[in-house]
Amino acid sequence: MSIKHVRPTKLELRVLGALWQTGGGTVREIHEVLDREESIGYTTVLKMLQIMTDKGLAQRDESARPFVYRTRHSQEQTQEHLLSDLVHRAFGGSVKALVVRALAASKSSKEDLREIEQMLDKFDRKKK
Repeated sequence: MSIKHVRPTKLELRVLGALWQTGGGTVREIHEVLDREESIGYTTVLKMLQIMTDKGLAQRDESARPFVYRTRHSQEQTQEHLLSDLVHRAFGGSVKALVVRALAASKSSKEDLREIEQMLDKFDRKKK
């Protein structure tokens, strides 16, 4: 299944985060990472990884036991997909509206704003 058709749930995003952080692992290893942040049951992690494999968010290496799970898509690919989906669904396709709302929603430091300005200049130079 293509990443374009799957919107991970909040819990799936937590599991993906643990998989990206570790580079993949067994259910036990992923459970340990997640359980440090917030209590979660081992069987919940197992079930989530099974569901995520079926949905195409994760892949399972069955060549050895215990199975090793990895993400199917990079963190960057997933973030790009989710952001693109958000821009189209919530902001009518307007990146400008998203950026304005994001800047209005939380206080940005002067340093953050300078860095954003530098990134915009860099993107502008690439287009020319």
